[in-house]
Amino acid sequence: MDASSGRPSGAALKTTRLLPIRTPRSAVAEWTTTHYSAEEELLNPTARLMEAIYIVVTVGLGTPVNLPVFSAGIAAQLARYPHFHSIQVTDGSKEPRWVRTAVNVDNHIIVPTLDPVAVVANPDRALEDYVASLPALPMDCSRPLWEFHFLDFPTSEATSTAVIRVHHSLGDGMSLITMLLASARSAADPTRLPAMPKPPARTGAIYEPRRRQQSSGSALAAFVTWIWPYLVLAWNTIVDVALFAATIVFLRDPPTLFRRAGDHVMSNPHRRFVHRSLSLGDVKLIKNAMNCTINDVLVGATSAALSRYYFRNSGSSKTNKLCLRSVLPVNTRPTTSLQTYVHMIESGKSDDVAWGNQLGYILLPFHLTMHDDPLAYVRKGKKTIDRKKRSLEVIFTHKMNELFVKMFGMKQAGTSIFQRMFANTTILFSNMVGPTEQIELCGHPIVFIAPSVYGGPQALVVHYQSYISTIKVILAVDDDVIPDYTQLMDDFTESFGHIKDAASKLSTSIINRE
Repeated sequence: MDASSGRPSGAALKTTRLLPIRTPRSAVAEWTTTHYSAEEELLNPTARLMEAIYIVVTVGLGTPVNLPVFSAGIAAQLARYPHFHSIQVTDGSKEPRWVRTAVNVDNHIIVPTLDPVAVVANPDRALEDYVASLPALPMDCSRPLWEFHFLDFPTSEATSTAVIRVHHSLGDGMSLITMLLASARSAADPTRLPAMPKPPARTGAIYEPRRRQQSSGSALAAFVTWIWPYLVLAWNTIVDVALFAATIVFLRDPPTLFRRAGDHVMSNPHRRFVHRSLSLGDVKLIKNAMNCTINDVLVGATSAALSRYYFRNSGSSKTNKLCLRSVLPVNTRPTTSLQTYVHMIESGKSDDVAWGNQLGYILLPFHLTMHDDPLAYVRKGKKTIDRKKRSLEVIFTHKMNELFVKMFGMKQAGTSIFQRMFANTTILFSNMVGPTEQIELCGHPIVFIAPSVYGGPQALVVHYQSYISTIKVILAVDDDVIPDYTQLMDDFTESFGHIKDAASKLSTSIINRE
């Protein structure tokens, strides 16, 4: 461990080269001499835009690490996932593509040597410091871009920890949660797959107009009733796409405590990753009391936490109002595909799974203000989400990304769309649904799952991940911009507590009136 920074030194990792991902021509020639008959797959446009983005998943384990067992399990599982035994090849003569290669699992398993005194003194901080060091450490792009880091010491939440680092081009959140579920088993019954929440009713398009009750009046009134949802859809889509285009060109969030002034660059190495557990039961209590969705609650509580932090630290008048925008990646696959994909993998049809990145984007506003009633944040969150549901913004942004990459190439499209979209907004926001029961991965029970990302210019990334009876809130922060990130994490916990208490009182008053 580097004594001056308190972070693990680069020598702890078996890595040799920094991205961007470009396999040298000589390496390509050598590879193709012996392996060219293997299958190839072009990178889709969204994956090509992910050049600087990495996914980091901190997984708490309920037992000490049994490295031979875990290694054997990884080797057995990864044979079923094409991108995890492929490298990205860009030799100038063809478009960037995935090319299959042999994988030596030992090259992807890292057991760092940390300062034992620091680990004993504060194991939670030692883990946090280690994960924070990963953005500054390179990955070897001549190998498939994934790693498992094992830290075999107890923390306040787990007996040991696995940290999985994956380049985002290998897959989006949907792909990776599918891989996790197909690789894991129920801890209660290791012969079956993990139980997942029942997916929503949607199986096709992301948007389906809300049907109004048929009018009993004239034919004109019935026609207006029928066509009105489509007119709302068209108008909202035009507005959202126009704002998305304006964001790419010139529309920029103002500098705040959450955002640097001026231009931003991708691949900012200053990242701290922190997380807290919230009760899923409490979140559902708020949902039921407010007659809304879990997403509405999470958006509202995030606004409350950001407001609490901002007005305490900025010195701004509490009567002021501020709107900050986040980028919300949205999976464009049908919601029922997760379990379908898992069963396809189990039946040996993993090549038929829609791997990779299939994402559209929503520019989701967060309204910062101080409310006397904590439930006002949830009401505003519900209003915001309901408005976004009545738009095809996701579809258009997905298609715009693909079109720009095809028309202008990766370099110009990446600069003009992807980087500017992130650089001109303040937050990256995401929510993932996980198993409803404890699972085992390679024979090790999983205690918690805390995914996040790095490589973008935003100083704040907010992720939510459900698992069993909890929801993890995970923050990835630029500690140069937000040095007191633990206080921000406290604000999330306290904001959820205030909203839950208010929802409990509301539920009690409703029951008493009945």
